[in-house]
Amino acid sequence: MTKAELITQVAKESEITKVQAQKALESVISSVVRSLKKDGRFPIFGLGVFEVVKRPKRKGRNPRSGETLIIKAHKAVKFKPAKVLKETINNNK
Repeated sequence: MTKAELITQVAKESEITKVQAQKALESVISSVVRSLKKDGRFPIFGLGVFEVVKRPKRKGRNPRSGETLIIKAHKAVKFKPAKVLKETINNNK
């Protein structure tokens, strides 16, 4: 699903305009980003937890040339799905 499709679906289900749905979605996204930057964690009940993790410096390889290179240490965002989400996805009914 694309962002535009999500906006359309939110607008339809909430009975609001697409412009209002877009503003709401962008507000949610910016809130998640701010929270991750400030606290390093953003839980959403029933969906899961977004969390900032530190990735250490490591060796990698350029797939084209085979040359060894160093990948710098950096932060990444990890997502751990909630139990309810896992159960819903794996429900074969």
